[in-house]
Amino acid sequence: MIDHIEFGVSDFARSTAFYDQALAPLAVKRLFDVPLEHSGGVQATGYGDDRPWFWIAEKDATSGKLHIALQARSRADVDAFHAAAIAAGGRDNGAPGLRPHYHPNYYGAFVLDPDGHNIEAVCFSEG
Repeated sequence: MIDHIEFGVSDFARSTAFYDQALAPLAVKRLFDVPLEHSGGVQATGYGDDRPWFWIAEKDATSGKLHIALQARSRADVDAFHAAAIAAGGRDNGAPGLRPHYHPNYYGAFVLDPDGHNIEAVCFSEG
């Protein structure tokens, strides 16, 4: 299952103004602006209903053309995804580990696929 998606935009202010208005009829609103100290100085924001699942960031802020996060059942599955993706020719874009600045139990791993897309596996359980 897809957990969230993120893509880069060319004009962050214009895009946030667009999505703030365009998504409102769907009950989707801006929920979280990533602090610049956690994004390397890149503006990024997340939209959703009860949690952010639709993200935009300025330019290719995701270190890839597109960012898709897939839900994993366990942290071991995140580790296995990362190892399998690297063995299949992917490039490391973030080793498996906790990322508490996203969420206290956020355990994820990132790889760039052959086309440069940022593919993530994420698990929110404690084990």
